[in-house]
Amino acid sequence: MSLKFLHILLEGVKDEGMAQQNKMSHEAEEKKMVPRKNAPVFVLGCVRSGTKLLYHTLLSSGNFCVYRTESNVFNLLGFKFGKLQHRKNRQRLLDVWLKSKLFRRSELTVDEIAPQILENCRNEGDFLRILMETIARKQGVRRWADSTPQHLLYLPLIKKLIPDALIIHIIRDGRDVAVSLRKIGWIRPFAWDRNGSLLVSGLFWKWMVRKGRNHGSKMGSDYMEVHYEELVNNPRDTLAEISMFIGEDLDYDRISSKGLDSVKSPNSSFKSDENLKGLSPVGRWKILLSASEVSELETGIGDLLTDLKYPLVDVPRKTGSAVRLKSLAYLGIFSLKLWLKSHTFLGRTANVGQMEVDNQGNP
Repeated sequence: MSLKFLHILLEGVKDEGMAQQNKMSHEAEEKKMVPRKNAPVFVLGCVRSGTKLLYHTLLSSGNFCVYRTESNVFNLLGFKFGKLQHRKNRQRLLDVWLKSKLFRRSELTVDEIAPQILENCRNEGDFLRILMETIARKQGVRRWADSTPQHLLYLPLIKKLIPDALIIHIIRDGRDVAVSLRKIGWIRPFAWDRNGSLLVSGLFWKWMVRKGRNHGSKMGSDYMEVHYEELVNNPRDTLAEISMFIGEDLDYDRISSKGLDSVKSPNSSFKSDENLKGLSPVGRWKILLSASEVSELETGIGDLLTDLKYPLVDVPRKTGSAVRLKSLAYLGIFSLKLWLKSHTFLGRTANVGQMEVDNQGNP
């Protein structure tokens, strides 16, 4: 055998080996990508931060099942009805859930969902997965998303029970969030602080966003932050980034033409106010807040605004002890309430009013 022939033979074996290695690498990459393309997506953030807009944007893309409500699984159902590994607790949950808006919005029948929950559900993650996968199968699509803002506080539990979950944390300027929360009266100040609704609303934003970011920092490539302002002002590029993250083609033109719910009709706190209807949702606080209100609010939340690259206004800061004491008190109360709800019997007392239960007994 000539040396030349031997060289050619060895080169051929080498090329074949490299080709096989490339093929195996490609197959491994595909295997890695397939789960991401089918993974559930959680669109979360502080209330009034644009979670519904981004959630409905995903639903408008065509590959996510449509479920037009917040599931409230981790922040309500799991606490209210006890540990779901016990059949009696699953039955108690179903007795209420099947009479609620949460079931009606699923557009499932009792027979399509109840037996699966009774037989196969052992925790909150099971409940949500069974529910959403059943809806997806019925609608003929391959994946699902959840958008319950308060689930942001339960990210470690979500990742533990649904390991392939992808988290999109949408963040909005805390001053705009505070203005919106004050408008709807969602966060109530202490009785002795009746004029403090703007600051306490901003502090709630600060508390929630920090909780979400702290949890997300431990989740590596399964966690992404999106700024609401970028989604509104630069939707094409923002959707392109989200597309890469979730492994889904979010075509802006297709989404715009389909336009489900808040994509077509923005979910604004100021819809009923004729003077503010046309006001941009980005930077609304600049028009609606006085200089003294901006000063107080930025004194309370300015450190997080700066961390998130939101520029502060050049106004004198209220550096008095009152704002600092209020901040410490409210942030402490928010954390204490969450701990009590998560670790004591008080979770069982959670109000099911947001579920809109039909007390006439009609499922």
